[in-house]
Amino acid sequence: CTQGLGFLYASGIGVNASQARALVHYLFGAIGGSSWARMALGYRHWSGVSLQTSCEKALDFYRKVADKVASEVSLSGGQAVQRVRLLDETDNPGYNSGILDNDLVEYYQLLAEKGDIQAQVGLGQLHYQGGRGVMQDHQRALHYFLQAADAGNPVAMAFLGKIYLEGSDIVKQDNDTAYKYFKKAADLGNPVGQSGLGLMYLYGKGVEKDYAKALKYFSQAADQGWVDGQLQLGNMYFSGMGVRRDYKMANKFFNLASQSGHVLAFYNLAQMHATGTGMMRSCPTAVELFKNVAERGKWGERLMESHIHYREGRLDEAYVTYALLAELGYEVAQSNAAFLLDKGDVSLFPEPDTYVRALMYWGRAAAQGYSAAQVKLGDYHYYGLGTPVDYEMAATHYRLASEQQHNAQAMFNLGYMHEQGLGMTQDIHLAKRCYDMAAETSADAKVPVALALMKLTLFFSMKYLQESHWSELLLLFNLDKSLGPNWDLYLITMLVGLLGMVVYFRRPQLP
Repeated sequence: CTQGLGFLYASGIGVNASQARALVHYLFGAIGGSSWARMALGYRHWSGVSLQTSCEKALDFYRKVADKVASEVSLSGGQAVQRVRLLDETDNPGYNSGILDNDLVEYYQLLAEKGDIQAQVGLGQLHYQGGRGVMQDHQRALHYFLQAADAGNPVAMAFLGKIYLEGSDIVKQDNDTAYKYFKKAADLGNPVGQSGLGLMYLYGKGVEKDYAKALKYFSQAADQGWVDGQLQLGNMYFSGMGVRRDYKMANKFFNLASQSGHVLAFYNLAQMHATGTGMMRSCPTAVELFKNVAERGKWGERLMESHIHYREGRLDEAYVTYALLAELGYEVAQSNAAFLLDKGDVSLFPEPDTYVRALMYWGRAAAQGYSAAQVKLGDYHYYGLGTPVDYEMAATHYRLASEQQHNAQAMFNLGYMHEQGLGMTQDIHLAKRCYDMAAETSADAKVPVALALMKLTLFFSMKYLQESHWSELLLLFNLDKSLGPNWDLYLITMLVGLLGMVVYFRRPQLP
């Protein structure tokens, strides 16, 4: 298929990379209706990758994909896209990927089979929605919801109403059964049930169409913060169904629903921004929103597949899938492809090319706002990985990560560069300020900053001695000659040892 050839030429996997050929294949794919090709072109027009930046062309491509995604969204609101960052997962022990451990799922299954209602409801919602490493499975969702509903749980009743209202291969669509479950849940004050009744009255499913009742039930659900109630209220105000058309109110409720991540809320807001309905037209905002919707398509499930490949040690397979999704504009796929290249885990390319490709993906991820990628760009320019050593460019990337995303690592690195005068004028005061900011931004930075400040104090004292004409004494402190150019590393090692001794002797003594 043409979009597949486009990807191969764009990524240089198995063929010599050619962005011009990639674009030709993507263009033919987009003309043929390929959502993948349209996403790739939308991203390239949006980010200026091998094409001149054009917001309007990006909008056109992303809108077509978003139209398709929105038309296929079910009552479940669309499956969540699991975005696991390999860099964060590796570097941050406390990082929560959101993926449920198999042992934990099995434990909840055991509780559910023993009659634990909360476990039944939780597993039912997990299988109904899909995500968190669990595949969507309405058969299992139905099983758990029926158990909890029989025990009188209103949430389970309401979700059974959704399953019967929508219908599927597992359950035949049945308005009467849906209404029964929604009504039971709504009478118990459940917002999912209230919203379900609102839908039935809004569209006249099994009941006579009644906008007033629909408005009442949606308002009750929205007052409890339920996303479907907020979304449908937005639709009613947008279309003027049962209320006076009010775009400001529509915008308000769509924004509320978008905070819960409902894909149709993003889609409706994108349409309003794209057309200037009820607000000033904003092409950039519309593109961001349509891009969000496009990335919620079923192809987003491949992010989870890639992560499974990575966990199982099939690193080349993981890389190829991440590289494919990176072409479609997924920032997390770009940073994960860069991570695998950076670690030397990919055997598809000769070694000299690895860092060049990683640099490209870090750059694309950084341009989409991932601060750790911005720091990586600084590191690559600092150490000369895939590019010549350039301290000024390294400092520029660290400064961007520090100022725009408040990244503690970037602040620390800037402090070191100010201290050493690398790519900028040496300035001990600015170095201390950067170190202090890093410590304030992240608790993890406090120990490295403490050591750096101890070293900085020693450095400042030596400079003071030098300026005080103690030249004879300073001959003893010519550390570059006596200890070599890496004397600061020896000093930090000594300070770590001293700090360890302090911690050891200050520990609570046994009585």
